[in-house]
Amino acid sequence: MATFLGLDIGTSSVKALLLDDRQTAVVEATVPVGISRPHPLWSEQDPEEWWQATLTAAAKVRDAAPRQWQDLAGIGLSGQMHGATLLDGNGRVLRPAIIWNDGRCAAECRELHEKVPDFTRRASNIAMPGFTAPKLLWVQKHEPEVFAATRKVLLPKDYIRFRLTGGYVSEMSDAAGTLWLDVAARRWDDVLIEACGLTRAHMPDLVEGSDLSGHLCAEAAALLGLSGRRVPVAGGGGDNAASAVGIGATRAGEGFLSLGTSGVLFAVTDRLTALPERTLHAFCHALPGRWHGMAVTLAAASALTWVANLVGRGGDIAGLLADVERFATSERNRIHAPIFLPYITGERTPHNDADATGLFAGLRAEHGPEAFTYAVLEGVAFGLADDLDVLNEAGARLESCMLVGGGSRSRFWGQMLADILGLPLDLPAGAEAGAALGAARLGMLAAGAGSEAEVCRKPPIRERFLPRGPDGYAERLARFRRLYPAEKATRGAHA
Repeated sequence: MATFLGLDIGTSSVKALLLDDRQTAVVEATVPVGISRPHPLWSEQDPEEWWQATLTAAAKVRDAAPRQWQDLAGIGLSGQMHGATLLDGNGRVLRPAIIWNDGRCAAECRELHEKVPDFTRRASNIAMPGFTAPKLLWVQKHEPEVFAATRKVLLPKDYIRFRLTGGYVSEMSDAAGTLWLDVAARRWDDVLIEACGLTRAHMPDLVEGSDLSGHLCAEAAALLGLSGRRVPVAGGGGDNAASAVGIGATRAGEGFLSLGTSGVLFAVTDRLTALPERTLHAFCHALPGRWHGMAVTLAAASALTWVANLVGRGGDIAGLLADVERFATSERNRIHAPIFLPYITGERTPHNDADATGLFAGLRAEHGPEAFTYAVLEGVAFGLADDLDVLNEAGARLESCMLVGGGSRSRFWGQMLADILGLPLDLPAGAEAGAALGAARLGMLAAGAGSEAEVCRKPPIRERFLPRGPDGYAERLARFRRLYPAEKATRGAHA
């Protein structure tokens, strides 16, 4: 029976998931990786650590399932987006990779917009410090000898592909997050590349995520215990696009709401839908002929963790949520609860304001832990309602939506979100495999192990949250939307 390996090069770990041809998980392994923060705002990783973690994760899978490992018929890749891995002409890494959550490049973002007057039209996105292009401008200014020696710029998963296959290749969904891609045409944009002092020669080749990007080279095959095997490697996808493939969000109108550290609303489209002025991320999907709009609120499940710690219930979040659910059975409690602005780590969509702050409005002496926590759950949902408005304005409308991420374990929050968004939310059954599952599925497609419809099927649904109407939230949502201008107006001079 053929098997397929999904590799997800994440920020905190590398995950390897082995599937059989019925998409049953055979075994998975996770190996942590570290982050270096040598200066304020900096966030870097060692690409060699990614590679060693990949080999270790693969070895754990091989040791746990040696027979199935020898039946490996395809590999797919997923990974954190936007990271800049700089290689010299011999494929050697020149400096630690600057990753997605690095914040040093604000000045370079402004410079890109000044250099290219139609930047947002060309890139379909605004320049933000996390993206790849401004990182190269920073290196050009501050590390000119490294910049001069750079011959290739690779994204994190594409560096692992290089070590697996020897080829310099990326795919559309991840390349869209560099700010060098013509996202509509799915090809590099020379004007955007040249604005960073680079040429097309610095870029990897491009394939679709479900297409073949190369085969295991002899050296990598030997390291993986697959000597003599010519295993195909798929283009793969950026982490969110791969996650969408993993839950079967492949057609226009399908998507997911992820309640992880941040909150993500992801909508598949059959054309480019860009709205950069409202901080909508407009990227290619990991499947041909499709794109996606993605709106992000920076604090979601992390806001729940924050308030639980604040009220002394960090070790009993499940119990706190049960208390909140009882609190919310009273209409008076709901009406008079505080309103929470969830910008405790700044905000992305729709404000693009790293200096935005969180606040509680309408506090009364009667408010206790349950009221604060209710307000946080509701405030995150209101932030996601703003995100949904941005998607709708851009024309990236959601018709079906999966609810995933750690926050999805709360049925109370799931129903609240459905009510506020006016959107049915489907909770998939079973453990969430995330991007590694999507990567493995892309590996199946590249290996010819089935059609897209056969491979990218939706998981069984454990529960569906149907909206009961927004009436109970409409007035509070209107109050929420008046808070951000007030918060911005009252910031200190240092903000």
